[in-house]
Amino acid sequence: MELGDSTTSVIPDSFMGYRDDLTTQMSMVLNQIRAPLIVPVLRLAVYICLTMSVMLFVERVYMGIVISLVKLFGRKPDKRFKYEAIKDDMELGNSVYPMVLVQIPMYNEREVYQLSIGAACGLSWPSDRIVIQVLDDSTDPTIKDLVEMECSRWASKGVNIKYEIRDNRNGYKAGALKEGMKKSYVKSCDYVAIFDADFQPESDFLWRTVPFLLHNPKLALVQARWKFVNSDECLMTRMQEMSLDYHFTVEQEVGSSTYAFFGFNGTAGIWRISALNEAGGWKDRTTVEDMDLAVRASLKGWKFLYLGSLKVKNELPSTFKAYRYQQHRWSCGPANLFRKMAFEIMTNKNVTLWKKVHVIYSFFVVRKLVAHIVTFIFYCVILPATVLVPEVSVPKWGAVYIPSVITLLNAVGTPRSLHLMVFWILFENVMSLHRTKATFIGLLEGGRVNEWIVTEKLGDLKAKSSGKTPKKLLRFRFGDRIHVLELGVGMYLLFVGCYDVFFGKNHYYLYLFAQAIAFFIAGFGQIGTIVPNH
Repeated sequence: MELGDSTTSVIPDSFMGYRDDLTTQMSMVLNQIRAPLIVPVLRLAVYICLTMSVMLFVERVYMGIVISLVKLFGRKPDKRFKYEAIKDDMELGNSVYPMVLVQIPMYNEREVYQLSIGAACGLSWPSDRIVIQVLDDSTDPTIKDLVEMECSRWASKGVNIKYEIRDNRNGYKAGALKEGMKKSYVKSCDYVAIFDADFQPESDFLWRTVPFLLHNPKLALVQARWKFVNSDECLMTRMQEMSLDYHFTVEQEVGSSTYAFFGFNGTAGIWRISALNEAGGWKDRTTVEDMDLAVRASLKGWKFLYLGSLKVKNELPSTFKAYRYQQHRWSCGPANLFRKMAFEIMTNKNVTLWKKVHVIYSFFVVRKLVAHIVTFIFYCVILPATVLVPEVSVPKWGAVYIPSVITLLNAVGTPRSLHLMVFWILFENVMSLHRTKATFIGLLEGGRVNEWIVTEKLGDLKAKSSGKTPKKLLRFRFGDRIHVLELGVGMYLLFVGCYDVFFGKNHYYLYLFAQAIAFFIAGFGQIGTIVPNH
C-alpha cells in the first residue's frame, strides 16, 4: 500500500511540475518576443488594414455619389447613346435586321436545359435573321441525348437552331464559345448574345439591345441585369441577392455611366462580333474569360453599355458547396487576370490615363483584391488579435464607423433585405475566408488557379422535395459537409471572445461570438439548401 501510494503521488507531482515548468518557459518566451516582435508586427498589420479600409471606403462613397448623380439627373442609356427602333423596309425586307447569333453553353444541365433553350427559341426576331447555337459539353450521354432531342423538337417547329458538341472540354466555357464562333454560318452574323444554361431572357431582349449596337458603331457590348428567380429559397440566397444587387445597381451602372467600361458578366449580354474578334476572341488563360474579353476590348477603345432596366431571369446557387466553388472562381480569376494584364494595361496607348487608373485601381485593386483581403484579414484575424495584445489598439473609426458606412452603402441595392443586414455581414465575413484564399491563389498562380467547376443548378427544387431522405443518408451527408477551415477560424474567434470577456477591455466579444457562430454554422455545413442525393 505504501509503495502504491508513493507511486501515485510521485508520478502526478513530477508531471505537474514538468507541465508548470513548460508553461512558465513558454510564457517567458512569449514575453521576451512580445515587445520587440509581436507588437510591432501587429501594429504594422493594423496600419495596412486601416489603409485598405480607407481605400474601400473612398471607393464606396465615390460610387455612391456617382450613382446618386446618375439617378438625380437622369442620364439614361438613350441619353448617352443613340437609340432608334429598327423600322421595316418594304424593299429590303428582313435584310434590314442584323443577323444575330445566340449562344447557350451548357454542361450536364439536366434541370434547366429546357428553360434556357425554350427562352432562346422564344426570342422575338425575324426567323431568318437569328441562329440559336447550343454548345453542349455534357459528359453524361443521357443528358446529351435529352438536349439534342430538345433542339430537334424546336428545329421541327421552324426554329434555326444548331446543336454543337466537341470531343473534349479544353478551355471549358471559353473553349466552347470559341469553337462555336468558328462555324461557317457564324460568318454572316453581326452580333452574338450569350446566355448561360439557367438564364431565361424575355422575348423582347433583342429589340431592346440590338438598336444600341446598330446605331453606335463604337459600342461593343450591351449588358442586361440579372433577376433571381430563387432568391427567397433560403437565407443564403437572400444574402447573395444583397451582394449581387449592389454589383448591378451600383458598380455596373457607375462603370457604364462614367468610363463606359465594366466587367462583362459572362451571360445576359450581347456583343458586336467585330469587336469581339478585334479584342482577340475568347481566351481560356483564366477562369474569368468574360472579364478577360471585356478588359481587352476596352483597351482597344470599345465602349460598353449596361441596361439596368432590362432583366434576365436566372438561378442563384442554393447549396453551400456550389456557392463556395463559384466564389473561388469569381475571386481567383480576377486576381490572376490582374497579374497577367497589369503591365499591358499600364503601357496601353489607346485609352486615357484616367481610364487606366480606373481599370487598375478601382476595378482591379480595390474591388477585386482589397475588398476580399481586408474583410477577412482585418475583421476576422487582426482585429481579434488586438484583444490578445492590448498594446495595439484599433481606432474606433476603423473598427466601427468605416465598416458601418460601407455596409449601409452596400445594402442600398436591396432595400427589402435591410432587416437581414447583420446576417449579411456575418455571412460575407465567412465567405471572405474563401475569397481571400482564392485571391492569393490567383495572384501567386497556386494549384487551384485554373480550377473550373460548373455551378450546380437545381431548377424547381420544391417540385422534387416531396420525398423523405433516409436518416442514414442524412448522417453520411452531414459528415461529408464538414469544413475544417471554417471550424478553425470559428474556434479562434470563440477563444478570443472568451478571453475578451474575462481579461479584455475592448468589448469586442459580442461581435466575436456572433462571428464564431456564423463560422461554426458554415463549418458544419448547416447553410443553404441541403439536397438529398438519392
